[in-house]
Amino acid sequence: MSRIGKMPVAVPAGVDVKIDGNMVTVKGPKGTLSRNIKPEITVVQEGAELIVERKDDDKTSRSLHGLTRTLVANMVTGVTAGFTKELEINGVGYRCAKKGKDLDLTLGFSHPVIVTDTDDIKTEVPSPNKIVVTGIDKQKVGQFAAEIRRIRPVEPYKGKGIKYAGEFVVRKEGKAGKGKK
Repeated sequence: MSRIGKMPVAVPAGVDVKIDGNMVTVKGPKGTLSRNIKPEITVVQEGAELIVERKDDDKTSRSLHGLTRTLVANMVTGVTAGFTKELEINGVGYRCAKKGKDLDLTLGFSHPVIVTDTDDIKTEVPSPNKIVVTGIDKQKVGQFAAEIRRIRPVEPYKGKGIKYAGEFVVRKEGKAGKGKK
């Protein structure tokens, strides 16, 4: 039995869960999320908890058990608290600014890079060197943050670029020049 899969998912007050066959819909104060569940897995609501069960002991069923439980738990967390990713910008002259729904990035290119917020993903700029990506879907928040990071990833010599908050970048030593004779 999957250790993660057998744990129940607590459904807080104010969250409405609707299970229609293989479709699980979670509605909360921040929005609504839906996910289609594989037929090998069933989700049952018992009171204020969701129980994820598998139909048999096949290898695919066992592998989907914990995954499905985690996906459902992330849906409940997303509609109640939401998810955030923080990005930091390092480098001389590198900065960001928010202009309406657009994120204006100055990253050493000959032109500014504009990234537009989507309907379900929002960005905030608390300081010129920090970007906060927020949303209710964990996968979309992570993907959007990764796309921003991909514009100018951190290079290992000077540490310039966009990185996740708390990410450790292994620094390299520069080329050793010839000494004076």
